[in-house]
Amino acid sequence: MGTVVESEHLVSFAPPRSFATTLKSDLKETFFPEDPFRQFRNEKPAARVKKALQFFVPIFEWLPKYNLKLLRYDLLAGVTITSLAIPQGISYAKLANLPPIIGLYSSFVPPLIYALFGNSKHLAVGTVAACSLLLQATISDVVSPKDDPALYLHLVFTATFVTGIFQTALGFLRLGILVDFLSHSTITGFMGGTAIIICLQQLKGFFGLTHFTTKTDVVSVMRTIFKNRKEWKWESAVVGISFLCFLQSTRYVRKRRPKLFWVSAIAPMVTVLVGCLFAYFFHAEDHGIQIVGELKKGINPPSINLLNFDSKYLPTVIKAGVVTGLVALAVRPFSKTAVNFNAGCRTAMSNIVMAVCMGLTLLFLAPLFRYTPLVALSAIIMSAMFGLIDYEAAYHLFKVDKFDFVICMAAFFGVAFISMDVGLMLSVGLGILRALLYVARPATCKLGKVSSRNTFRDSEQYPGSTNVPGVLVLQLGSPIYFANSTYIRERILRWIREEQAIQDSEGHILEHVLLDLTGVTSIDITGIETLIEVRRSLQANEIKMAIINPRIKVMEKMMASKFIDIIGKEFVFLCIDDAIESCRFSLHKSKHTDDSLPDSIIA
Repeated sequence: MGTVVESEHLVSFAPPRSFATTLKSDLKETFFPEDPFRQFRNEKPAARVKKALQFFVPIFEWLPKYNLKLLRYDLLAGVTITSLAIPQGISYAKLANLPPIIGLYSSFVPPLIYALFGNSKHLAVGTVAACSLLLQATISDVVSPKDDPALYLHLVFTATFVTGIFQTALGFLRLGILVDFLSHSTITGFMGGTAIIICLQQLKGFFGLTHFTTKTDVVSVMRTIFKNRKEWKWESAVVGISFLCFLQSTRYVRKRRPKLFWVSAIAPMVTVLVGCLFAYFFHAEDHGIQIVGELKKGINPPSINLLNFDSKYLPTVIKAGVVTGLVALAVRPFSKTAVNFNAGCRTAMSNIVMAVCMGLTLLFLAPLFRYTPLVALSAIIMSAMFGLIDYEAAYHLFKVDKFDFVICMAAFFGVAFISMDVGLMLSVGLGILRALLYVARPATCKLGKVSSRNTFRDSEQYPGSTNVPGVLVLQLGSPIYFANSTYIRERILRWIREEQAIQDSEGHILEHVLLDLTGVTSIDITGIETLIEVRRSLQANEIKMAIINPRIKVMEKMMASKFIDIIGKEFVFLCIDDAIESCRFSLHKSKHTDDSLPDSIIA
């Protein structure tokens, strides 16, 4: 590029920003990508205090505007989700090998707290089956719920306390980015595998078994079921299948007629009530159908004094709490939230209504549920789990991206045949490995001009694109730093060798290599040294190198490292057209003169 053509598009060589400015920008993009504090700008101090209070305690924003019209909708929604929360709470408590009454508290205190600090008007707080089973599987490894139920209960309390502290820390430290490592593929496989093992766990209730394994993998569960086949109760199986068919039929009605969502929503409660009446009048216990047993009414005292931080159990408790916290953030109680939305909730008041209803249940109605057959709870859980096995999503992953499908299957089979935490780690590990491969082997491509447009695109994607004789345009599409700099250098040199062979066959000489850095968002000192090495290799072959459109962070690093001085400002261009126009006047070594370049290619 011996002669530089002046362009109306001037490259900005502004001095690099200060360290404090760049650090502030990076921290903002990392921890506050949604810019939550934008509402405080240009406000008076009093208004800022008010908005800050509303931001951190959202109830102060919607409660002053609340009216009876909104209450009508929220009251209906709250009662509806309560009818779902009661049987789910009892069921998921049994899933975690906890006293049934404990499950009801999950929809009593938490909804009140969420109504104060939560900013979603549709989300309904409650139990999650995957978390219940995860706690049971993890804590059961160190303490048996049968041999020492009190210690088991205290460790579960401690694990859930750790979960709360962990999630609170994630919120205050803005570390929700950790949940991003649980990809859609991971969640699909994890939930599918979890649904399978939860369904198999329910066979204990279906067959009325008294002896069962604490392990969750498919092989151990199936071995236990057939080992104890002498305990099978056909009466329990018939009742369970009947309840399951009823629940599935209501789900079918909801699917065919969405407006009848309430049929499916109240079905678990109907199952519990019918089961209680059946067990009471027909003496179900005498026929081998187990029931929940005694449920004391009243509000339990605070359990903070029951937390157990014994060093013998602490590692397991922390593991259970942290993993449960991550899974809860990724999964959430979707079924209850969907019911809340479909029931027409308008604000978080629906959670308060649910909490009040649950409080009344604990105070006065809890003993009525003592006759609930365990097989009815098993049917409720199985019916809910069927909806979590997403065959269509797995098939879609297989059709679209085979590696995503592998990640999904790793989670599915890992959870189903090993354990929940191992399956989750396998899937997340594969996801991180894939991300590292993307980082270490970034995409690069050769650009060509598309038809008569002044547009350059990937020549492999657009085979009909044309090239400028003597010029090679390459596009780098990722940050350049130590992990991928060697690959980028070797890939650029490979592109050059291939292009030289093509140019030689056409009677041209490759004189210019243009690197489009539009997609390069950052670069480190190793990446800069790599570009210097590439330039040095090209100079040895009398090939000039230029860069196009470096981003602000890249330009600042290049200026600070004196790379711009080394390459020369005349070799930095704003767009590909400017670079091509400059190359046009320096292609003196080509066998063809400037007149041989068609206007359709140059213009």
